[in-house]
Amino acid sequence: MKKLLLSVAFLLALTITFTSCRDEKKADDMEDAIENAADDVEDSMEDAADDVEDSADDVESSVESDLENAGDNIENAANKTGDAIENAAHKTGDAIENAAHKTKDAVDNAAQEVEDEIENNDDN
Repeated sequence: MKKLLLSVAFLLALTITFTSCRDEKKADDMEDAIENAADDVEDSMEDAADDVEDSADDVESSVESDLENAGDNIENAANKTGDAIENAAHKTGDAIENAAHKTKDAVDNAAQEVEDEIENNDDN
């Protein structure tokens, strides 16, 4: 009876030990799986943050480049507008000068004709 009782106690202790180890192994495996999943999520979040940062840097570079190009285009347009205004001013000045010379010549011719007419009338 002692042997039977000791055998049953030994088998019971052995069963509890293996069952207990089995549960711990499953728990350890589950804990490892949870830690691995958490690590994977953390890595994915870090990768996503890096991708967002890289995209933001690309957008910033693109915007800076576009702004520089826009500034250059505005400067070129302003220079061309200034040149066009300067050319128009020169042409207007030349046209006024030519008109003034023609007016002076016309006045001189009219004055000469009046003088000639007066001389002709005096002679008569």
